[in-house]
Amino acid sequence: MAAPRQIAVLDVGKTNVKVAVVDRPGRREIAVETTPNIVRRDGPYPHYDVAHLWAFFEDAITRLARVHAIDGISITAHGASIVLLGDDELALPVLDYEYDGPDALTSEYNALRPDFAETQSPRLPGGLTVGAQIHWLEHSFPDGFARTRFILTYPQYWAWRLTGIATNEVTSLGCHTDLWQPAARTWSSLVEKTGWGRLMAPVHDATVPLGPLKQALARRWGLADDMPVACGIHDSNASLLPHLLDHTPPFTAVSTGTWAISFAVGATAQRLDPDRDTLANVNVFGDPVPSARFMGGREFELMTEDAPVPIDASAIDRVLEQGIMVLPAVVPESGPFQGRTARWSHDPSTLSPALRTAAAGLYLACMTQTCFGLIGARGPVIVEGPFAGNGLYCNALASLTGQGVRASTDSATGTSVGAALLFEAAAATADKSPPLPSADGLEEGRAEAVALYAARWREAVEEA
Repeated sequence: MAAPRQIAVLDVGKTNVKVAVVDRPGRREIAVETTPNIVRRDGPYPHYDVAHLWAFFEDAITRLARVHAIDGISITAHGASIVLLGDDELALPVLDYEYDGPDALTSEYNALRPDFAETQSPRLPGGLTVGAQIHWLEHSFPDGFARTRFILTYPQYWAWRLTGIATNEVTSLGCHTDLWQPAARTWSSLVEKTGWGRLMAPVHDATVPLGPLKQALARRWGLADDMPVACGIHDSNASLLPHLLDHTPPFTAVSTGTWAISFAVGATAQRLDPDRDTLANVNVFGDPVPSARFMGGREFELMTEDAPVPIDASAIDRVLEQGIMVLPAVVPESGPFQGRTARWSHDPSTLSPALRTAAAGLYLACMTQTCFGLIGARGPVIVEGPFAGNGLYCNALASLTGQGVRASTDSATGTSVGAALLFEAAAATADKSPPLPSADGLEEGRAEAVALYAARWREAVEEA
């Protein structure tokens, strides 16, 4: 059976959520509707408004199906989220992973969790370690936990809403959960030790369609009764998938959005340091991929006061000449410099928006270069998401790494397109995407200035 060509993708980002219709052969989004990802503050703890999202999905797909010949549905969603599912509804609300509630049981959980050598999963604060979420929910809300029939990873919760089939999937299980052994490709010892294994839904291969859309939904949305649904994929791994199909390792992919996650494809996991927010993610084929992360999109918003402006050469040169820089960590809860307090070299209130924007772009490039060193990144660099449109960031990164940086500035790749490619990834016969624009680095004089700037940045970080 031929793979679907126009795929509706439910794309659940941490900040924004969208439904995109993806032309799979052309690897492009042809229609998009969006809504904010709302965190509700009522109830027992901050949680995602899944009722709002489901209503949005229903309305958006119904509208889009009137215009586009949708013949498949896929899902992608952010990591660090778990769903406790009862018989027909949530047993407990879906915890916002930025909530610090699970930290109350840190000592108890740390005594249970496996060694980093087993899971390649660092211990992160709040709900960022999924095992810590489950432990806290089990002990803080025993009645709700007792109603749990299945534990599901987040993309697969939406797949259950679509098909009625409960599953888990490796890209979300392999995203700092403590629940998975990447090398052994099986559950970690934590799952057996806690007894959670009886609740874990079966693991499904994301490259194999999960099942048909529920007939009631198909009729309500104006779709075919036999509409195939993919089980879904973790969002950063969705961004990575087109490149796994198109490129030969080694190469490095940087998936950007709220998070900036660097994937060293073709590297080994021997150099990983859990104290610096490095880990082994797991790609859609089940292979561990050395990775490093920091909350780059959130940090850029904070550094620019969420009002970045276009910058010209004079702003860049002034930042370089005066050594205007930001030292990490703007978001201290994650990244390679966790626990540090950010510091500007100059009073930011005296800087123009252009100078702040330029300094922020160079900060992101220096942080990304640091991440590359921690994971043994090699080969050409591919930047996905919002950072791909930041010319200073891409060119500075190219100059600092000595590698050409290919910037994916359109929808030829990305989370929605990667999720759509699940329908053809098993055969690895994806149509090749067009060549990406290349950022080859800054001109010689400015490249030398950036190299000196980065060296001073590193020295200042080491001295802090």
